[in-house]
Amino acid sequence: MIPRRAALRLLGSASAGAWFTTAKFNLGAVFAARPGEETLAPPLAPGTPTSPERMALIDAFKRKSEGLQDNFEARTHKGSWTMPYRLFRPEAASEPAGKKLPLVVYLHGSGGLGDDNLKQLTLGNAFGTRVWLLPENQRAFPCYVVAPQTDRGWVRYDEAKVQKGIIEVLSGLGDGNKMALDLIDALLREFPIDNRRIYVAGQSMGGAGAWNIIAYRPKFFAGAIICCGSISGEDGTESAGTPVWDFHGDSDQTVPVSSSRDRIAARRKAGGHPLYTEYAGVDHNVWQWAFTEPALPQWLFSQRA
Repeated sequence: MIPRRAALRLLGSASAGAWFTTAKFNLGAVFAARPGEETLAPPLAPGTPTSPERMALIDAFKRKSEGLQDNFEARTHKGSWTMPYRLFRPEAASEPAGKKLPLVVYLHGSGGLGDDNLKQLTLGNAFGTRVWLLPENQRAFPCYVVAPQTDRGWVRYDEAKVQKGIIEVLSGLGDGNKMALDLIDALLREFPIDNRRIYVAGQSMGGAGAWNIIAYRPKFFAGAIICCGSISGEDGTESAGTPVWDFHGDSDQTVPVSSSRDRIAARRKAGGHPLYTEYAGVDHNVWQWAFTEPALPQWLFSQRA
């Protein structure tokens, strides 16, 4: 198990390497990552990140999404250990057999660490879990949503050092992600899920988990949304064909913005086409802006594996 205090130390240790190898970073803008070319991507919500109209979107989301967490049922998945998870089943799933629906997998941040099967839906995690349940999104994009919970992180760590209170990230698929993939495979057997429309979203520690999981299950996920992903064994070049929309605040005091800049630059150089949004003046809670971008659901559900 990873204490949250140790996890936070890990987040702050992300590389502060040079980012100027990318062609251009326009704060608050999004660009498609075609090598040597910058293409305007889906439009962002109007206003600067801290403008009244933009903050109003975040406040409206908080009001509209209150109580949606109650629509998740508590379940557990047993493998090499028991993973708690929450599952949302869309009303459309009760329609005539034969119609398969997408699945969104949400990987929580360090604030969700534990085994209470609750924290992965609360506080900062509320944005990435509830946005898909908003009535307008379920009407347009009915989908299953699963939010697994881990008490040992998503990426791979040196177990011997963890026992001594030292957190060191290793290459390879993490224990949390191994169980998450096993859980996804079980859900595919249980429910009518479209295996060409499985998506992953994660923030902070869960953002690192998203980089890790798409690297070790290439061509499986149709798309990934990553918010302020912390340090992992991946540099962003893995599974370069998987569509990624990455978000980071340029004033992040927990995970250096360079962690996203470096990965996006490397992914572009490797031939990938990620989208990247960097918000001026936004700290670590970038997920509040990311998951309230009006264009985000349509972008995600338009992706196919």
